Amino acid sequence: MRLHPMHPAAWVLDQLRDTGWHVNDLLAFTRASTLVLAHRDGAAPVVLKAGFGSNHVLAELDENTRPAAYGFYWYAKMAEAERALTREDFQHEIAVARTATGAAHIVPLLEEGSTDRFDWYTMPHCTGGSFRPLLNKAGGSQATGLRVLADAAAGLATLHERGIAHRDVYQENVLLHDDRGLITDLGAARRLDTPRGPAARGPEVHWPPEYATSYSTATPAADVFSLAVLTYRYLCADIPRHGHSHLETAPAALRPLLSAALAPEPKDRPEMSELRDGLRHVAAPTTAPHRAVTDTTP
Repeated sequence: MRLHPMHPAAWVLDQLRDTGWHVNDLLAFTRASTLVLAHRDGAAPVVLKAGFGSNHVLAELDENTRPAAYGFYWYAKMAEAERALTREDFQHEIAVARTATGAAHIVPLLEEGSTDRFDWYTMPHCTGGSFRPLLNKAGGSQATGLRVLADAAAGLATLHERGIAHRDVYQENVLLHDDRGLITDLGAARRLDTPRGPAARGPEVHWPPEYATSYSTATPAADVFSLAVLTYRYLCADIPRHGHSHLETAPAALRPLLSAALAPEPKDRPEMSELRDGLRHVAAPTTAPHRAVTDTTP
């Protein structure tokens, strides 16, 4: 794949090619990172995430090239200190992904590396996409979605057991592989023994109320709330509000658990393992044996 030379992502792709990667496709290009489908000679394609996005690229370009590459209104200057902090953040993401590798229902880290300007790591390519298409069909057949949500809960429960809170559970970060669910994107994750990030963030539809005052110390209960929001949206075709007014459309066995998982106070929510077991119970008639996502390269 070749981008127009003025496309800001072309800079990142060129750097990856210099380290031996063949780029099949550009999947995402954000302020902080770039995702591509790439392969090396004789190997199957993998998803490569590079800790280098538009803000970094634009800081590398000369002043005459910047407006042509991305436009005056999109350009944001990053000081060297800011760029160093974002690189440190990405290295944290790699370390957390390394800790989570080997767990069922979590997209594994396959390989990691660095260039002079940025770090990168690879993951298997989950061809089933994200949970978003299932969410867009909310209120329809529930079998596949419930199974995927149960898998996501299992992956998150394992993260919690390993001392990690994900902190950004929503439809884009639940991927599908062979109709099974996997958790991805640990960029916002924190180790439970260390505060990370600003004290306050929000609001977002999938974020719990405690993010407004204690995001940096959010616990696994935050993930319980966020997965409950996603489950409610899938089963009830609505966002939970006004006392969960559409909860009656969810399976009866799941209603008390979902209501508790959406409690405003973290201490009043069940553990992720309880939400996992409840989802597995209602999905049981269609549950198939788990098939792990692994490296497919020869």
